[in-house]
Amino acid sequence: MFERPKSGERAVLVHLAAQDETEALVELQELASSAGAEPVATVTGRRHTPDPRYYIGKGKLDELARIVREDEAELVLFNHPLTPSQERNLERELSVRVVDRTGLILDIFAQRAQSFEGKLQVELAQLRHLSTRLVRGWTHLERQKGGIGLRGPGETQLETDKRLIADRIRLIQKRLEKVERQRNQGRSARRRAELPVVSLVGYTNAGKSTLFNALTGAGVYAANQLFATLDPTLRRLQLTPSLTVILADTVGFIRHLPHELVAAFRSTLKEAVDADLLLHVIDASDERSDETISEVNRVLSEIGADRVRQIQVFNKIDRVADIEPHAERNASGDVAKVWLSAKTGAGLPLLHDVLEVLFRREVIHRRIHLGPENAGLRARLYNAAQILREESDGTGGWDLEVELLKRDVKLLHELDELQDSISA
Repeated sequence: MFERPKSGERAVLVHLAAQDETEALVELQELASSAGAEPVATVTGRRHTPDPRYYIGKGKLDELARIVREDEAELVLFNHPLTPSQERNLERELSVRVVDRTGLILDIFAQRAQSFEGKLQVELAQLRHLSTRLVRGWTHLERQKGGIGLRGPGETQLETDKRLIADRIRLIQKRLEKVERQRNQGRSARRRAELPVVSLVGYTNAGKSTLFNALTGAGVYAANQLFATLDPTLRRLQLTPSLTVILADTVGFIRHLPHELVAAFRSTLKEAVDADLLLHVIDASDERSDETISEVNRVLSEIGADRVRQIQVFNKIDRVADIEPHAERNASGDVAKVWLSAKTGAGLPLLHDVLEVLFRREVIHRRIHLGPENAGLRARLYNAAQILREESDGTGGWDLEVELLKRDVKLLHELDELQDSISA
C-alpha cells in the first residue's frame, strides 16, 4: 500500500454513463476547478452497471493507469459515488489518491465554510463519510494475524479510530443542536416582529449572492465558482418606508447533492423551509436550466420546502441576446417569473416592485384612537406594526395611523375589540 500524498492538484477526471451526459462532465470539471485541482486528462466511457471491484472495467482501469503515469497525475476524481472497497482497490492499482464525487464536494465545502455552524456541519458530513473508509486507509495499520507473536496492533487501532470518530460525531451533533436552538430563537424573534422572510434558493453559481448583494448592499462574497458561499446570511430589505422583509441567502444546490450534506445542512436549509416566499434564482444563460430547476425542486421537496410559494428569478440575462427585463404571470394572474441581471442591475426595480405588491396584500391600514389605559397596546404596536402617524389627543391618549400584517391576528383582534368598545 502506498503512502497517501499530503496534497495533489494534477487530477485525472473519470466519468462513465449509460448515455451521453456532457453536462455532468462539465459540472465535474467545474467541481474540480473549484476544489483547486488542475484537470490534466479526462477518461470517459459507457457503462450501465458499475464493476463491484473497481467501478470501471479492467480495460478502462488499464487505460486510466496509463494516463495517470503519462500525465504524472497525483489525484483521480470520479464523478460517481464509490464504495470504500472500490476506492481502496483503485488506489492500490493506481498508486495515487482516489476521490469520489461525495469526497470532492465535501472538500469544496470544507474550503468554503466560514461560520462556526458551517464548519461544524462540514466536519460532521466529512466524519460520517470517513467512518466508512477507515479499513486499510493508512499503511501503518497492520491486520491481526493468527499465531503467537504474530498479532499486530492493526485491528485495535482501527477500533480506536472508529471510537474516536463516533465520539467526535456525538460532540459535533450536541454543538449543532445548541447552534440550532440559537438560530430558532432568531426565527422566533422574527416571527414576533412579524417580518416576512424571503429565501434565495437555486443551483450553485446561479448568482444568488450577487442578487442578494444587489438588493441589500450586504457585501457577501460572490464569485464565478461552485459553492462560493455556504453560510446563510440574513439582511433586512426595505421595500417601502412601511414595509420590511428579511432576505436570506442560502447554500446552493447541485446535481446528486450527497445525502450526508443534505442531512448536515438541514438546520441551515430550514431558512428555506420557514420562509414566506422562495426566490428560485436560475442562470438564464445555462442551456441545462431545465435540469437544474428540477434538481433544486427535488432537494426542496426532500427538506419539506416544496409547499412554500416560489417565484422563479432568471438571472444573468446580460449574457443572453434579445432578452429584456420582464415579468411573466401564471394563469391566476400572479407573477411566476422575473427576468433580470443582478450584475448590471437591469430588472432589479421590477423585482423590487413585484415583492412590494406581493407583500402589500398582506398589509392592513388602520386609524385608531388609544386612551391612556392602552399604553401597553401602543407599545406592542410600535414593536409589531409600522406607525405612519401619531398625534396626542391632549388628554393623555393618542390618535395613530398604522400598518400591520394580516398574519398578526391577535393584535388585529385587540384593535377590533377596542374599536367596537369605542363605537358602543
